[in-house]
Amino acid sequence: MKFLFDFFPILAFFIAFKVTGDSESGIYTATAVLMAASFIQITVYWLMYRRFENMHLITLGVVLLFGGATLLLHDERFIQWKPTVVLWIFALVALGSQFIGQKNVFQRMIHYSDERITAPEFVWFRLNIGLVVFFFLLGIANIYVAYNFDRAIWVDFKVFGITILNLIFMGGAMFYMFQHADIPEDMLPKDQDANTEE
Repeated sequence: MKFLFDFFPILAFFIAFKVTGDSESGIYTATAVLMAASFIQITVYWLMYRRFENMHLITLGVVLLFGGATLLLHDERFIQWKPTVVLWIFALVALGSQFIGQKNVFQRMIHYSDERITAPEFVWFRLNIGLVVFFFLLGIANIYVAYNFDRAIWVDFKVFGITILNLIFMGGAMFYMFQHADIPEDMLPKDQDANTEE
């Protein structure tokens, strides 16, 4: 459910672009829809939980800045840079968390769902640095696609490519973590739990 909620602005952008067509006016309309959808997302989240999520605030700020520049200057390169800027901001935050605070970003992400999960420090370190490198490279990939392929391909990559790559990375990270972490029994797959009891 949360994934769909987080995905809402990007989905709105994609639908608006496909409806209005692959043109300059289409990308500008989709950009305006993205800005509006991001604002709606953060408003609805606050009404539901009476708090803001840092990820939503950062994304909204970058969307308004780069989306506004796209519309005011009629230059789609600004909105094409938006995913890269967001990814690199998250990469810097993750890197900084390695030296500031008791938990790095990856560890906080996991403990947000269940604080009972424990792992050696080197595991959290590797996962967090992996996240930093992944976000940095994904930001480069976004710019590469934006500058070397046509507008429609970039939109598809922004919506589906980045999302799929994120899911693949997180799947691999979870697999690695489950190999080294101490996972509560109620979170283990049933077959693995049964093997443990034997």
